[in-house]
Amino acid sequence: MPLQACDGLQTVLIPEVYVKDLNVRLGLYRRLSTLVGQSEIDAFAAELVDRFGPMPEEVENLLSVIAIKQLCREANVVKLDAGPKGAVIAFHNDEFANPAALVAFIGTQAGLVKLRPDQRLVYRRNWETPQARLDGARRLLSDLAKVAKEAA
Repeated sequence: MPLQACDGLQTVLIPEVYVKDLNVRLGLYRRLSTLVGQSEIDAFAAELVDRFGPMPEEVENLLSVIAIKQLCREANVVKLDAGPKGAVIAFHNDEFANPAALVAFIGTQAGLVKLRPDQRLVYRRNWETPQARLDGARRLLSDLAKVAKEAA
């Protein structure tokens, strides 16, 4: 079943018209679950293009979601809600690996990022299209993952 959000996020899957054989598609999904890091995602994407031709938008979206999920793990993010006005992020156990660096990051965002009393990070942006939400969420989580890795 394709994954879709109510706000119109485009489908994320490997379409049957792209990979006709069900067993091959299932094998690709299994491999997707084992990918670690952007370089492995890029290599997987290159393999798909070599084997099946240019990737449809659904597959590109799927690979973006996989990358976002990996960045969530790196930044200790347990929940991400992205919409047209930005994102709200919840951290696992309301903890961030490097609180001082997070505070510094918030300070560099010119009032567009704030930490609510419930420990949710609010990131205000204008993401009107589904693609803008994917791209924006990916950039934000990439920044948070870098901040989390900084030496405390």
